[in-house]
Amino acid sequence: MVNITETLYNKRRYALTVDRSFCKEMLNNKKQVIIKLETTINDQGQIETIQTEEKGTLIQRKLRDVLLFDEITDEGGQISNLITLQADRVSIKRSGVISMHQQFTVDQMSETMYEHPHGTLHLETFTKSINYETIREQFSGQLEIDYTVSLNGQEERQHKLVLMYQEED
Repeated sequence: MVNITETLYNKRRYALTVDRSFCKEMLNNKKQVIIKLETTINDQGQIETIQTEEKGTLIQRKLRDVLLFDEITDEGGQISNLITLQADRVSIKRSGVISMHQQFTVDQMSETMYEHPHGTLHLETFTKSINYETIREQFSGQLEIDYTVSLNGQEERQHKLVLMYQEED
C-alpha cells in the first residue's frame, strides 16, 4: 500500500527541485545590458524619429529572451518596460505613466489601448515583418519590426522599430 503522506512529500520535493533549477537557470542567464531603441514614424511623408538609450536587464531562456528596463519621461514620470522577444513574435508591455500591451506577429493585426496622462488611444497594428537576431555568447542582439498603426480609426502610419542591446561593460 502507498503512503499518501510520503507521495505528497515526494511530489513537493520534486516541485521544489524544479523551481530551484528554474531559478538557477534564470539567474545564470540574467545580464545587465545597454538598450538602444529607435522608432521611426512616417505619417504621409512627415518623418518623426524617437530615440532612447537605457540600462536594463536581459534574461535569456531557451525559446525567448526578455528585456526589462525603466525610462523616465521629460515630465519626470516612470515607465516600466517588459519586452518578450521570440523568432516569430514580440510583446511589448509598458506600465506606469504610459500603459499598453502591444503584440507583434508577422502578417497579423493586433489591437491595444495606449493609455497616457492626456487620454487613451485605440491602436490597430499590422505587423509586416520581424527580424530578431541574438548572439547568446556575447549577450547582444538586434530587433527590427516594420508595421503600420491606425490611431482611433484614422489613416495608417508606417512605423519601424529598431532595438539593439549589448552586455554592459
